Amino acid sequence: MTARRPPPYGPPATPYGPPVTSYGYQVPPAGYPVPPGGYPVPPGGYPVPPGGFQVPAGGYQMQARMNPAMSPAMRAASADRERAVDVLKAGFAEGRLTQDEYNERMNRAYAARTYAELAVITADLPAGAMPAVYPMAVYQPPVTTNSLARASLVLGVAEFFTMGLTAIPAIICGHMAKREMRQTGQRGDGLATSGLVLGYMAVIFWGILIVLSIVGAVISATGTPGGG
Repeated sequence: MTARRPPPYGPPATPYGPPVTSYGYQVPPAGYPVPPGGYPVPPGGYPVPPGGFQVPAGGYQMQARMNPAMSPAMRAASADRERAVDVLKAGFAEGRLTQDEYNERMNRAYAARTYAELAVITADLPAGAMPAVYPMAVYQPPVTTNSLARASLVLGVAEFFTMGLTAIPAIICGHMAKREMRQTGQRGDGLATSGLVLGYMAVIFWGILIVLSIVGAVISATGTPGGG
């Protein structure tokens, strides 16, 4: 069988990577230099420890899916390639990959330039190589109290000082406030309800009082001639 020719790019003989600080990887200004002939592959393949790679008890904690908002064509970072290599090591240690498959995928992982290429390499393994995506904080505007609801309550209380003149405005403001709160999600439903109750009570009270006054006036007017 003819030996398969390795791809033009491959990992270095020793693991490479920039120094890590508290802020992450320090990337050189000109990027990572790639030799013209690519990285040399050891003649015997990549060495495997006698006892195999030590896989954590819970496996490698990596996300298996990519954020839908993230494009597969986005450029992969060195940390992403290292995560893919960790998945390959775990797959080889568990017997999911042969030596040839392991060597080939290691070459492809170090030569990968996008997330899509890394996803293809680890698609048939238990964990993916996608980077962790942290939720973005979304500004939530504070919920305010509807101004018409406040006005409805104020006008409802003012009925006791205005002889009921503010009852009708309290009812109008209360209904308008409830309609606006359904559309905007503002607070103040209790204020609008209180204003409506006070407004309708004043209307009913003054309505009954006016009717009784009219009835009394009619009775008084009709009873006067008969009494003479």
